[in-house]
Amino acid sequence: MKKSFILTNDVELTSIVNHTQSIDTGRLVADKAIPSALELYDDLKLKSTFFITGDFAESFPEAVKLIYDNGHEIGSHGLTHNHLLSFDGMIFEKQAEHLASAKKILEGIINDEVISFRAPALRTNSDTLIALRQTGFKIDSSIASQRFDFFLSLGASEKRKWLKAPRKPYFTKENDLSRKGGSPLFEIPVSAFIMPYIGTTMRIIPLLNKLLRYLLYVETIYTGRPFNFLIHPVEMILEDRINEKISRRSKNYIKYLLTDVARHKLKQKNLGGQCVALLKKEIAFFKKRGFEFISCREYYERTAAKNITGNH
Repeated sequence: MKKSFILTNDVELTSIVNHTQSIDTGRLVADKAIPSALELYDDLKLKSTFFITGDFAESFPEAVKLIYDNGHEIGSHGLTHNHLLSFDGMIFEKQAEHLASAKKILEGIINDEVISFRAPALRTNSDTLIALRQTGFKIDSSIASQRFDFFLSLGASEKRKWLKAPRKPYFTKENDLSRKGGSPLFEIPVSAFIMPYIGTTMRIIPLLNKLLRYLLYVETIYTGRPFNFLIHPVEMILEDRINEKISRRSKNYIKYLLTDVARHKLKQKNLGGQCVALLKKEIAFFKKRGFEFISCREYYERTAAKNITGNH
């Protein structure tokens, strides 16, 4: 099997510049960011996965259909990216309800089965795996193995489990997404080594990202681990700043400074065309080295689905 690069796109109503959920941001993503990303991916002849929230899909179904019609996988990113409704804070029944509703919305638009999921902000708990299985998902991509910057994001207590998570894709334990076991749910971790290999790192610390990319590349040469790069199409556009106040998501003031103020300021670097230029360089690095760009679903079907029968 060729070396694999899984390019994953998280689509939601979140505004990076204004640090809030906004239908206006969603419209910009639907009208500008997604067509721009699809044109880039078509020019470079690559396929990817788009994890889309239910509220975005309900508001902009034509954008979801456009992605699907261009040959990319549609995955679920939950019902909403509202931090008050994160999966690590929901009981099992509520998670299952959200997953089923989000899945139904997407499948109704594309008339095809949705089997891949990524939790908003990668926030999960022990009930998430069971809820995913109950609602018909086969693939998860919410774990970032050995990612050490979790203290800069919400949900840090659960994310500490990432430190001991397997680095290569694996079938999970029955009640733990971050551990290998006998469950039929397949985990494709987001690539990381201390820092996450994602669009944000690429934009705010380009030189460090190059080093990270090289270290992960060497690992792949020796282990065959696929790359799983996460980016948001909203990073590829420029938005107007309409609110100078940074909304507070944590009651703890130190957490507010780290997860809201500092993180928000860092994440505004190299948006729009600068982000696209950096992404092109990332893709070129792997194209030159013979990597194949595939979706989560295609990777699963090639490497994991055939092992389920008789083993799970």
